[in-house]
Amino acid sequence: MTNLPVEFENRMKEMLGAEYDEFRASYDDKKKTGIRVNTLKIKTEDLIKVFPGELIKVPWCDKGFMAAGDEKFGRSALHDAGAFYMQEPSAMAVAAGIAEKVDLKGKRVLDLCAAPGGKSTQLASYMENEGVLVSNEINRDRANILSSNIERCGIRNCVVLNETPDRIADVFEEYFDVVVVDAPCSGEGMFRKDETAVKEWSLENVAMCAKRQEDILREAVKTVAPGGYIVYSTCTFAPSEDEEQIIRFLKNYPEFEVTEVPEFKYFDTGRKEWLSKDLSDDKESLKKCARLWPHKIDGEGHFMCILKRAGERAEEKENGKKKKNDDRADKKACMLIESFIKENLKDFGFDKDRTVCFKDAVYLLPEGFDKNLKGLKVIRPGIYLGDIKKERFEPSHSLAMLISVNEVKRSIELDDEEALRFRHGEELKKDCENGWTLVCFKEVSLGWCKAVNGSLKNHYPKGLRIMY
Repeated sequence: MTNLPVEFENRMKEMLGAEYDEFRASYDDKKKTGIRVNTLKIKTEDLIKVFPGELIKVPWCDKGFMAAGDEKFGRSALHDAGAFYMQEPSAMAVAAGIAEKVDLKGKRVLDLCAAPGGKSTQLASYMENEGVLVSNEINRDRANILSSNIERCGIRNCVVLNETPDRIADVFEEYFDVVVVDAPCSGEGMFRKDETAVKEWSLENVAMCAKRQEDILREAVKTVAPGGYIVYSTCTFAPSEDEEQIIRFLKNYPEFEVTEVPEFKYFDTGRKEWLSKDLSDDKESLKKCARLWPHKIDGEGHFMCILKRAGERAEEKENGKKKKNDDRADKKACMLIESFIKENLKDFGFDKDRTVCFKDAVYLLPEGFDKNLKGLKVIRPGIYLGDIKKERFEPSHSLAMLISVNEVKRSIELDDEEALRFRHGEELKKDCENGWTLVCFKEVSLGWCKAVNGSLKNHYPKGLRIMY
């Protein structure tokens, strides 16, 4: 039986009463393996056909499934190709919930605490590469992991930052239509799958998390445009991090109201009886929040609330002048990129005005993105196109991951054994036309090779290569 902190168990007994035994027993159930289809790279029905295992639908997410069996799907070629993202089923409810309320295509979206990238990549799939997604993570190492997942999933409209919430608020005042705050929390809902969360839990840590969440929300508010939304979520059961956080927020920011989370038939609501006695304001709003319990659904513990700001976004006027970008790629770099595109791609939206250089690396900013990133810690300012190397342009792995077979002039399809060898870094032999060639598995892009007289020079990044 899973060992849980005594003070945690005592609080949960008080909260759940007769339900506690069922809740406690759920901690000895087998953890669920969540699979979410990345529809930016493959259709849901197509993944179902080629997935190496049985998939069971997640009721509250149109792109979500649970995978049966004990296979390590994260080692599959389809995973490395970005065809799916391994995400805990309950966590899928957050992006799916706001996507039910708001058509995210063309919107400005901020994922403020984004690593490792589950909610960002899910939001991106609903945005369909239209609009601007800013994914931020304060921890540098985790921000790099976030950026890697953005790359793997072939997302074209994402800026990845490594910033504090207050710096984000300074630069992006009232900028976003949707702000997701998947707040750092005490992790009680993850105890079944994360032993570290159990070991690190304490009442003091719960109180510290609640204070930090309040600080993050204070900055998040500043970034939301009138008429926009904040989606607040945690993976904890602690009322001080959930219901009490919402009531305090509404008291401090009366221009916001709670709106109902979709798919309530699968979830419980927030509970006013768990509030501290000093919180006597609007408690009816808590009925519109959602609690996901591990003993009631096939998923871990989660809490979420959708908050809508009053008003409407002011119409932004064009002043006829584009802001000068000091990092804009020079004429020579643009010529080299255009030459590569002409020779190797069929139809790719290259815009010189959105192309920027950081040393030799070339990026394409998201269309419509009008913020100056100077002074911010930027991990990825948009699409990483490639590098200028000795008077030539070499495409990046990132570029390969976001284009499809239909967008290139040369591609090859690998079988299971060849895909394994490719990801191992081996040179392959194939009869194909010379030049940069998109390597695919199950018709999903996996990387670049350069074909020379039947030999395929492997350009799969060394840092991603696998061991047999």
